[in-house]
Amino acid sequence: MVGLPSEDSSDSTYRVDSDDEGNNNNDISNNDDQRVYFVPFRWWKDAQDSTSSESDSKKGILYTATSGTSYAGPMKLINNIFNSDLAFNLRKEEESSLHNGENGEVGVSGRDYALVPGEMWLQALKWHSDAKVAAKGGKSFSAAEDDMADVYPLHLRLSIPRETNSLAVKISKKDNAVELFRRACKIFSIDSEQLRIWDFSGQTALYFVNERDRFLKDSQRQSDQEILLELQVYGLSDSMKCREGRKDEMLGHPANCSSDAPVLSNGCNGTTNSNFGSTSASIFCGRSGEAGSLGLTGLQNLGNTCFMNSAIQCLAHTPKVVDYFLGDYTREINPDNPLGMKGEIASAFGDLLRKLWAPGATPVAPRTFKSKLARFAPQFSGFNQHDSQELLAFLLDGLHEDLNRVKSKPYVEMKDSEGRQDEEVADEYWQNHIARNDSIIVDVCQGQYKSTLVCPQCKKVSVTFDPFMYLSLPLPSTTSRTMTVTVISTDGTFQPAPFTITVPKSGKLEDLIQALSIACSLGADENLLVAEIYNHRIIRYLEELSDSLSLIRDDDTLVAYRLNKDIEKAPLVVFMHQQMEEQYMLGKLTSSWKTFGIPLVARLSNVVTGSDIHGLYLKLLNSFQTQAEDVLEDNDTSESTAVEAISLKEHDASSPTSNGIEKPRDANGVSALSEAKLQLYITDDKGIVKESQILMAEAIPAAGMSRRLHVLVPWPEKYVKQYDTQLLGSLPQIFKSCFFAKRPQESVSLYKCLQAFLMEEPLGPEDMWYCPRCKEHHQASKKLDLWRLPEIVVIHLKRFSYNRFLKNKLETYVDFPIDNLDLSNYIGSRNGELSNRYMLYAVSNHYGSMGGGHYTAFVHHGGGQWYEFDDSHVFPISLEKIKTSAAYLLFYRRVVE
Repeated sequence: MVGLPSEDSSDSTYRVDSDDEGNNNNDISNNDDQRVYFVPFRWWKDAQDSTSSESDSKKGILYTATSGTSYAGPMKLINNIFNSDLAFNLRKEEESSLHNGENGEVGVSGRDYALVPGEMWLQALKWHSDAKVAAKGGKSFSAAEDDMADVYPLHLRLSIPRETNSLAVKISKKDNAVELFRRACKIFSIDSEQLRIWDFSGQTALYFVNERDRFLKDSQRQSDQEILLELQVYGLSDSMKCREGRKDEMLGHPANCSSDAPVLSNGCNGTTNSNFGSTSASIFCGRSGEAGSLGLTGLQNLGNTCFMNSAIQCLAHTPKVVDYFLGDYTREINPDNPLGMKGEIASAFGDLLRKLWAPGATPVAPRTFKSKLARFAPQFSGFNQHDSQELLAFLLDGLHEDLNRVKSKPYVEMKDSEGRQDEEVADEYWQNHIARNDSIIVDVCQGQYKSTLVCPQCKKVSVTFDPFMYLSLPLPSTTSRTMTVTVISTDGTFQPAPFTITVPKSGKLEDLIQALSIACSLGADENLLVAEIYNHRIIRYLEELSDSLSLIRDDDTLVAYRLNKDIEKAPLVVFMHQQMEEQYMLGKLTSSWKTFGIPLVARLSNVVTGSDIHGLYLKLLNSFQTQAEDVLEDNDTSESTAVEAISLKEHDASSPTSNGIEKPRDANGVSALSEAKLQLYITDDKGIVKESQILMAEAIPAAGMSRRLHVLVPWPEKYVKQYDTQLLGSLPQIFKSCFFAKRPQESVSLYKCLQAFLMEEPLGPEDMWYCPRCKEHHQASKKLDLWRLPEIVVIHLKRFSYNRFLKNKLETYVDFPIDNLDLSNYIGSRNGELSNRYMLYAVSNHYGSMGGGHYTAFVHHGGGQWYEFDDSHVFPISLEKIKTSAAYLLFYRRVVE
């Protein structure tokens, strides 16, 4: 293990035990191997029991690992994921032999190791190899490349604390490749189970003696001076085949391996590529890609629980939360808190997190946690897909209440600002808050924002300071809404035309009419009557300008009728159309009238008789005629036919019309419906009941001239082809979301989302504020400002929108910072002591559509490496893959400056 100092040396340079470091080779038959090997105790003991008698048993020194003194915190091991060193002590116990351990089965647990010289390692390796060969009936021992490939070097820094009987050990990322450091963290975990090391090389005893002698000779030397040594680790490597890095990258010496500390080198041989070792599981993947080392552990999907797995993985990699739950968190559980869950949520989460961070862990099935979750939050019971943000919000609040250090919450009366300085009011609110709420969640995740309300009547200004656990940021595209409405003339001058407009998402009908008026070039003498069409009938008129647009669903169909303002007091007539349809019923062909097309609307101005109603209806149908197409397509029409058509048109045009209404014509200029026995009936607003027929020469009943007259028009079959009934019957929806349609990728920066969140806006009608001065409820204007930022900032991107009728997901790509989220320009309190810069460390992603899809998590896990957690699968990903349009929850931690 240790190269001894030269007897005549007066400095801290140590010689290497091997004759020439450059002459070291990997020949397994070299019996002069002076290196020290770190091996599983059971592996070495099995060989010794078979090759040595009890009297020949080698005596060794037993060391027991204890927590190092250099690092604070409940869990030294886990700190090293976020720091750079693993520190612990090896306490020297009573001298022991192979057979006189504390129990008769030492090494069985897999937490006992041995330090053996190269010669003894070679003998044990030969015995194990021969045993395998004998079992298969093969040849005797020879150099085995797979055995040599299971050896890898590990650099440790040793020192002897003053007046102690122990070795201080430090393993640093500076001295080891990242992968080897992770392996060391797993091997030397000292918090899960007792770790013991037997030194059979005899060199640690000499190291103690020589270091004491040197200390007596040089009293100025620091007793805890470090030396760097190299071990050859055997039988404890993990499968590395699915790593992004390769063997040469993993085993290459770090650039800063050279140090001012003395170097004790035992050489370096081989590469590592073995599955050997029953005490270790695959670090990153087997065939399926599961992870199982120091937090790189997946969570099994219990049935649509990916939303839960994603949120848990993000929270389980929050540095201070990890430290807390791997420590003695149970002493802070508050089972008597009436707002908590009797400590059961905290206990279940703590147990789950410890399993995720256990060395050598395999994918964990979070059944206990899910059952507790379903018990206290029934909305998460069963196996339906849910929202990871809703789960996270419940979990953070539940953990806070279960771990609230305040046993009895004092009554606190909130005071208005009353013109006081913001700093004073904010501190008062915060102190009142932590007087009732004090937990690890408050310490790490809670911040404070300033809320300013202004009364629109008396201009009263109210300022409050409220805590927040996360920031729910709107995507700028969610502040507007796209709607398609069909505009129809009421004089037959043009065909129905759909117009797509953009309106405020929280806007009113007034906003829709204003945007639509501009889009369709509405005249100054016109106005729009908006109606909703369903099943070829008008089911409601949208006439109240203050109505919210949220009352209109995406799958509704709206029309807007252009009406003349000059006659706006005249009653409306609503025409509904019917045609004969045939269908089989009980094996017989039957015919019945069916409503079709868009209802047509006009004003009843100067209309007094049935003939006027007939003429008005024919005028509205002008734009639906198909005669133009028929004439153009008939290229073989003779000249005489064309002249005849023109003559007929001129003759008919010179004939008198009813109230100036020109009758529609067919391809030969003949009125399509004028000669037919077109019958009109007064009906109800649903077009179901035929009350009475409208006769040509008779006056319209006074009852029908009140406000709206509903008329039903059955079309003769032979004239249906004279009009474009498809145009008459087609209406687009307000918003048609096509699942397979490829939309243009929207992009917005995270700062724009933050600005939209902090923008001043009026409260909605359902959120009106009670003004203490006016003594009335008003739609006050509200402005938010960030005031106090927490250690961890969780940002929720509001991709999902829900209301009574509508569910929607936005696929907007949000460009969020990874290394430097600077909130300095958005913070109201200029606290110079804390940094306002943050670094991303986790992302919860949602792929797919509403009501389904799949959740995953991206996690930054030390060493600059990102990993994707996809339920039980964990694998490394490159930095450029972190930003996607699936990002849903962003987890940032403060950067210490």
